[in-house]
Amino acid sequence: MTISSAAYVTAIRDAIERAGTTQGDGIARAADLITATLRAGGVLQAFGCGHSEALAMEFAGRAGGLVPTNKIALRDIVLFGGDPAAVLTDPELERTPAVAHRLYELAPIKPDDAFVIASNSGVNGAVVELAQIVKQRGHALIAITSLAHSSRVEPRHASGLKLADLADVVLDNGAPYGDAVLPYPGGAVGAVSSITAALLAQQIVAEVVARLLAAGETPPVYLSDNVPGGREHNKELEARYAGRIRRLA
Repeated sequence: MTISSAAYVTAIRDAIERAGTTQGDGIARAADLITATLRAGGVLQAFGCGHSEALAMEFAGRAGGLVPTNKIALRDIVLFGGDPAAVLTDPELERTPAVAHRLYELAPIKPDDAFVIASNSGVNGAVVELAQIVKQRGHALIAITSLAHSSRVEPRHASGLKLADLADVVLDNGAPYGDAVLPYPGGAVGAVSSITAALLAQQIVAEVVARLLAAGETPPVYLSDNVPGGREHNKELEARYAGRIRRLA
């Protein structure tokens, strides 16, 4: 296969088609869970390590997205837990199950909250441990992962479980084993999981809003801060969830 920007566009189109058209049932079930959460006064908690943090950012605090959303990140143990910043330089941090307990304790979580957790491999310790905690505490859990990748790697968590084993809804981001789609001798280039996961996130949000509108409810959706009245609109909605959602620079 030729490696070029045009070849990547072709490959990403295929990946988008795969992820965007095969996960309809799961997207509908995820939207049902989130809609029920919002109606109960809950918040959607989103988490991902490494590049999967982009998925959490796709859900939390962006124009066109749901206001009652909160992003959990590894750096929370520094920002809110007082750990030294140097811990974030540890490449093993996302493989450490104990950090999941710290993240859950530090987050503004209520019993009615639902979770979406993203991990391309679905096997790292922090992700699997947090998924276990989430289910033990009775929260709904949506997983976004690569089934092609996860099925080919060994579990790293002591339980022998992977993220997909614990979720109420599993959405396949359609990324291949190794994530990159343009092979060359000895490697591959052109990762796709961030793009396809973002697609799934936006499809879920669209379905949640559709459900609220169909029921005659006003969806709590962000406007861009950079349109007239947008900032005022957003501040008014955020005030309803004071102390429940974090918005950091």
